[in-house]
Amino acid sequence: MDKTFKDQFDGLFEKYCELLIGASANDEQEKVEMWALYTHMAKTMPNLVRHWNAEYPEFKLAMKQVSTDVKEMNEKHRENNQKKKDD
Repeated sequence: MDKTFKDQFDGLFEKYCELLIGASANDEQEKVEMWALYTHMAKTMPNLVRHWNAEYPEFKLAMKQVSTDVKEMNEKHRENNQKKKDD
């Protein structure tokens, strides 16, 4: 893979994280990455994801927590942005 492309993609993903959750720290980016990939897999290969969730219920619970964390970070970020607009 071309290093320039990889660097550009990393920059795009970092900006996506900033806009989605208001932060781009590595641990937060990792959660967003997992959430985005899992969501995409669930939409494009739902049978695989259902099978995986049934096979590994602890994974399903952990993934649910990751999704909840991303959702909460996004909601908090949107609230903070709205407060800034209101001020």
